[in-house]
Amino acid sequence: MSHTERLPRNRTYLMCPPEHFTVEYAINPWMDTTVPVDPALALKQWHLLRDTLSDLGHAVHVLDPAPGLPDMVYAANGAFSVDGKVYGARFRHPQRAAEADAHRLFYAGGSWTYADPLHINEGEGDFAYLPGAYGGLILAGYGFRTDPAAHAEAQEVLGRPVVSLRLVDPAFYHLDTALAALDDRHITYYPEAFSPASQRVLAQLFPDAVIADRADAEAFALNLVSDGHHVVLNTEAMAMGEKVRAAGYTPVHVELSELKRGGGSVKCVVAELRP
Repeated sequence: MSHTERLPRNRTYLMCPPEHFTVEYAINPWMDTTVPVDPALALKQWHLLRDTLSDLGHAVHVLDPAPGLPDMVYAANGAFSVDGKVYGARFRHPQRAAEADAHRLFYAGGSWTYADPLHINEGEGDFAYLPGAYGGLILAGYGFRTDPAAHAEAQEVLGRPVVSLRLVDPAFYHLDTALAALDDRHITYYPEAFSPASQRVLAQLFPDAVIADRADAEAFALNLVSDGHHVVLNTEAMAMGEKVRAAGYTPVHVELSELKRGGGSVKCVVAELRP
């Protein structure tokens, strides 16, 4: 992996402010309804992340939050877009179901081709796109939130090959808690979050991946956003920051401790728009 490849590419992102963010139910192992959320701190941390992405030269669109949808801040879960086509989300838990409608309305206001899903999937939470890998490859997770049938459906909608990966540890319930794209061809991942067969697939496809350990994964270090040069991680992920630095990237740390209470970090809060 030559460091000359570590060039940033301007991205377009979608975020939703945590104006209604609380932890009032538990649908993943990280959510604790007995610990109150500090809404002012959550909003401050969200603004810091948005400003960080803007300062790196990226465009950030904002989705209006809706009352009664406290997890809407995790904008990555609302859809998955590739080359102007959008595969919509269909949430596993009823508490989040209406989020899909808000995302659908956002895409309806642009020049997107939107497809309503038949199968349960949670957008970029369980899909990652690598346009420079094998001609354009989608990695897709299943086991907790997304049905395997959604992978075939996404392939038909988006016209890109989809590789199914089975998640086996409930602590890492979405693909984006266990794996991340560092640029258009390279990934980082925590092997033990995946089944043995999926580990073998990843090792074959990405022999030069940056390998994370459990401490990294539990710090939500894999829930990152990268523009191909700058890797934006939360401040707990210092060890992962050094690993990506050793691979030629530049880590950028942002405090997101309050939003972790809902089971998400940098990537969960940021959807990438790919016109």
